[in-house]
Amino acid sequence: MQSIILGKQGKLVAYTKLLNPLIPKSLINPVAIIATAAEIIFPIFLLLGYKTEFFAKLSGCLLLLFALSMPFSTGIKGAFDYSVFTSAAAAFSLSLMKEISGI
Repeated sequence: MQSIILGKQGKLVAYTKLLNPLIPKSLINPVAIIATAAEIIFPIFLLLGYKTEFFAKLSGCLLLLFALSMPFSTGIKGAFDYSVFTSAAAAFSLSLMKEISGI
């Protein structure tokens, strides 16, 4: 199975294992698939404007999980290089925004 971004699924699973060292080896493949699916599905719903508050909170939680796991596995530099903390904050702030009528 080819992964569009990383080339092969093996690299994706290896990176997932790097970010989640406490997860048993038997669960790494499902975690990699679920995380990738969430990374694809959440932005699609946000772009469509479907349940924006809900999917913004889910995106914020997913990004915060990445942001908190990266310093322990790859060092704090990676989390700052990929701006994961600011992305999580942006997602949570989007979830708090209310629609302005009349625009």
